[in-house]
Amino acid sequence: MHELAIISGVVDMVVERTAGRRVATVHLQVGQLSGVVADAMLFCFEIATAGTALDGATLQIDPVPGRAACRTCGQDFGVDDLILLCPCGSADVRITAGRELLVTAVEVEAKSCA
Repeated sequence: MHELAIISGVVDMVVERTAGRRVATVHLQVGQLSGVVADAMLFCFEIATAGTALDGATLQIDPVPGRAACRTCGQDFGVDDLILLCPCGSADVRITAGRELLVTAVEVEAKSCA
């Protein structure tokens, strides 16, 4: 399950960049063609955040649909898997969206004035 390694890397990066502040939510964009299973990432997040500044935080995953462009006919079309065939029948396509794996935002808890 490579999702645990990916989430562990995300947690390490967020902890480093938030300098120990408590994190409420981490927002990720995950492309449909990235090879990452969003449900597995959600499951691994709780494990990877235990004992860190992200302990108790929420992982918000925003899916990015797959898209491709045909070099033969120029059509832009949606793709659901890695069988990349244009509706015109050509396999000469390039992926234009859906490979993303990005941290898009991190919400930190407000400091309390005590």
